Amino acid sequence: MIFLGEIAALFAAILWSVNAIVLSEALNKVGSFNVNIGRLFFASIFLLFTIIIFSLPYNLYWQQYLYLILSGIIGLVIGDLGMLKSYQLIGPRLGMLMMSFVPSISVILAFLFLDEVLTTNQILGIIITSIGLAIVILQKKPISEKFHFTIEGGFYGLIAAVGQAVGLIFAKEAFNFAELNEFVAAFIRIVFSLILLILLGRFLGISKNPIRVFKNDKSALKLIIWGAILGPFLGITASLIAISNTNVGIASTLMATVPILMLPISKFYYKEELTLFSILGTVFAVFGIAVIFLF
Repeated sequence: MIFLGEIAALFAAILWSVNAIVLSEALNKVGSFNVNIGRLFFASIFLLFTIIIFSLPYNLYWQQYLYLILSGIIGLVIGDLGMLKSYQLIGPRLGMLMMSFVPSISVILAFLFLDEVLTTNQILGIIITSIGLAIVILQKKPISEKFHFTIEGGFYGLIAAVGQAVGLIFAKEAFNFAELNEFVAAFIRIVFSLILLILLGRFLGISKNPIRVFKNDKSALKLIIWGAILGPFLGITASLIAISNTNVGIASTLMATVPILMLPISKFYYKEELTLFSILGTVFAVFGIAVIFLF
């Protein structure tokens, strides 16, 4: 299918834009660590049933397992914990600003380790899209005035951006090595990340009993289930389809349009007024995406 990777990347961005709202609500209820464990647990269940029902092939080379496990640990354990922590410290708006560095980091890493070469027009499209993202995130009014940029929050945001970029590189290596189903790849990434998170939480004493936590807060449990469906289950699978069918730099740029896609959601859900700068940033980003698609 033509532009399958690019379409999948945009679909992932749409899912994650809705998921950002869901996760922001859940974070205030049970904390970042429990949110990450909960959503990965339910996502692994959904993916396992998908693999069984559709009899998806799961015979992989050990090298592919290694790449996917490393991708999960770096992207989902380190990267996502950094993202969720940055959401708590500096809010979704500034947290997303830090995540807009992912395309640039991905392009550099893909050039260094995957020998991916982008055309001049594709690089231009990535730059234009990134400028549009920066305009939107910097100028759009924050959802809550209590958030402001801090060194600690920026540090966690940077960890999130680097973690996601490196995670994409390792996942791409798994697909480059041999044929691989995206749902199976997502399951492997998630289940090993979940195991590590549980062990890490127990060892460091920073995780309460998830069953008890969600039993005491049913509304948080509903949010976590939706977060699992939108994020790790469908979102991550779509992102893997994207990187397996197009360059990492292009895929990560299109997936980084979440702040743009959140504009109508913010207007509808939070009743926010869209500013001239947010509209201008959207035009920049859409034009950048068009350059990536058409050239």
